[in-house]
Amino acid sequence: MSSTYTKVKGLHYQTNKPIEIIMEAGKIKRMYHLLDSNDEDLPIVAPGLIDLQINGFKGIDFNHEPLNKEQWLTVTNELAKVGVTTFYPTMITNSQDQLASLFEENKKTITEGFSNNDMIAGFHLEGPYISREEGPRGAHPKEHVRSPNWKEFTDLQEKAGGLIKLVTLSPEWEASNDFIQRANEHGVKVVALGHLNATEKQIDDAVRAGAVASTHLGNGAHVSLPRHPNYLWDQLAKEELWATVIADGHHLPTNVLKVMNLVKKEKMVLVSDAVSLAGMQPGHYHTAVGGKVTLTDEYKLHLRGNPQILAGSAQSLLMGVNHLIVSGISTRSEALDKASILPAKLMNLPQQLGLSENAPADLVLLREENGELEVVETVKSGRV
Repeated sequence: MSSTYTKVKGLHYQTNKPIEIIMEAGKIKRMYHLLDSNDEDLPIVAPGLIDLQINGFKGIDFNHEPLNKEQWLTVTNELAKVGVTTFYPTMITNSQDQLASLFEENKKTITEGFSNNDMIAGFHLEGPYISREEGPRGAHPKEHVRSPNWKEFTDLQEKAGGLIKLVTLSPEWEASNDFIQRANEHGVKVVALGHLNATEKQIDDAVRAGAVASTHLGNGAHVSLPRHPNYLWDQLAKEELWATVIADGHHLPTNVLKVMNLVKKEKMVLVSDAVSLAGMQPGHYHTAVGGKVTLTDEYKLHLRGNPQILAGSAQSLLMGVNHLIVSGISTRSEALDKASILPAKLMNLPQQLGLSENAPADLVLLREENGELEVVETVKSGRV
């Protein structure tokens, strides 16, 4: 992203009618409906995509060591190529010293500035306050899983310069509810439940304390659960809880996604939960968490010796949008909203205004090829 646009023409992603968007000072100044235009040559114009959970991209891992400016520039440029205009780098369970280093050094690099640093809206801390149980813990290292500790968290938040905006934890710890209340009072936009082995009461109490979402619902769970009751039903039933989901076609069966969408409606949002191999070519790789892994032509990432065991998500957010459309779960506009306006609404970002006057000029221009959306151009704050 280097040049600046003043106007964009295209087909509105909701109405399919031709529009012209005038941009000024990083915002949408005016939007006009065009009466005379060659529709066939126009791209689809939609709000830029927002990824609330991403662990790395294009071979760069957010959890291994702090990134330098060149690495952040690479990540932001590569994410822009797949339509992302805003994202939350996600740091997972680790030692306090390692998390402190990641937050402090990355905050320093981001706030000192580089050309795309406004794509980063904050950090997502996923863990270390999660379940110690096999299954719900997922790939998080057991030796670093621990109870919520407010003093520990405030130290991390200080290192991060207040940029930790989303926290995922389990409500099964005795200290969880007090932590949730304090987090909501001290600048954390969203406390989400995830990687949990909690009872119905623990989930209810967490919601009363201020938890508002479920992180990658349906994943980070036991392989087998009682038919009912279980913590998946309990979270689905809580109308107050939003649900983020990984719609890559591998983490959740299509019918499960369909049910979640029917229940949560506009409170279901997409995340990539991508690991560093997302954006890479299919092949065999070695990762710090999964060891020897294989990335297939369908962008399924699994342990090399066992295709049934996933080693993370390796798809972009736009691939999740396409999966919802192709599988018939959502219309095109609904699927795009679940990766743009709705996550912005959850995080209370100005991007929730979508394509409207005074909204941030965060846009993605798309075309349809063989029934799937492809990026033509991405615009962040009026920059291409």
